[in-house]
Amino acid sequence: MIREYTAPSVRRRKSRVRWTIHLFPIPALIIYGLFVLYPIIAALSYSFFEWKGMARGDFIGFQNFVTLFTIEPYGSMFWNAFKHNVLYFVVQMIVMNGLAFFLAFIIYQKIKGAEFFKAAFFLPRLLSVIVVGFLWKLILNPNFGTLNVILEKLGLETLQKAWLGDPNTALIAIILVNCWFGLGFGVLIFLAGFQGIPSELVEAAKLDGAKGFTLLRTIYLPLMVPSIMIMGILTFIQSFEAFELVYAMQGSMGEPYYSTDTLAVFFYRLAFGSSTASGATAIGLGSALATVLFLFILVCTTLFLRFANKKNVQM
Repeated sequence: MIREYTAPSVRRRKSRVRWTIHLFPIPALIIYGLFVLYPIIAALSYSFFEWKGMARGDFIGFQNFVTLFTIEPYGSMFWNAFKHNVLYFVVQMIVMNGLAFFLAFIIYQKIKGAEFFKAAFFLPRLLSVIVVGFLWKLILNPNFGTLNVILEKLGLETLQKAWLGDPNTALIAIILVNCWFGLGFGVLIFLAGFQGIPSELVEAAKLDGAKGFTLLRTIYLPLMVPSIMIMGILTFIQSFEAFELVYAMQGSMGEPYYSTDTLAVFFYRLAFGSSTASGATAIGLGSALATVLFLFILVCTTLFLRFANKKNVQM
């Protein structure tokens, strides 16, 4: 076998090119390290120290974690916020993802105006979360809000409420606004999943007599599992990181009476000061909460991904 001769200068130039290519990821790795890895490591380290204002004090081990879970008012506020995050996730999975799946299935049937509906559903996603929160705060205003005005015009005055002022409706109102905001993204994800289903399978099932709900249950749903898993994971992460919309509509105190508090909002109060966090321990407790939230999301997401991979392998 005759090997092609390559001049040493050409080999050196190719070697330099290969090494140069390896340098391109370095800026991205530096940015990732500064803005992602460093804050995570810093928060973890801060949680093991006592803080006096902005000055780090003595090493206290897991005391901040113990305080966060067991000492009042922190313990009750933590579990109250955690309960709200769970509700956030459950309602979004049922309402937002369920409705997004249904709308994507309708659009997939190639109805007239499908492209318009795709754009219309996704349009709210183009708005800033702060803008969305401000607009819906006006719509839900008990005195001049559009929702109560419409209810009055329809003769349904008994249904009028101070939607964001009632502890029984404030959190649900915010979650439903978030469902409206994120609906278009879910529609696009599910629609991509539907469009990835081989048409031959659908046609074969129809020839065997499958139609309507039977076709949806036996063909579409099993093949849509990857898309459903993706939306489930994204919804879980977004639900337990919920902050911007709650803050825009109700502020940092989770009003009324902490009925809209979430873990991210609770962390904001602890880390940046409020009536519930003393200056001596705020940074340590906030870092402990950030660490707990990060580990909880990481562990649950990892388990969910492993479960999703097993499902895909079985299919």
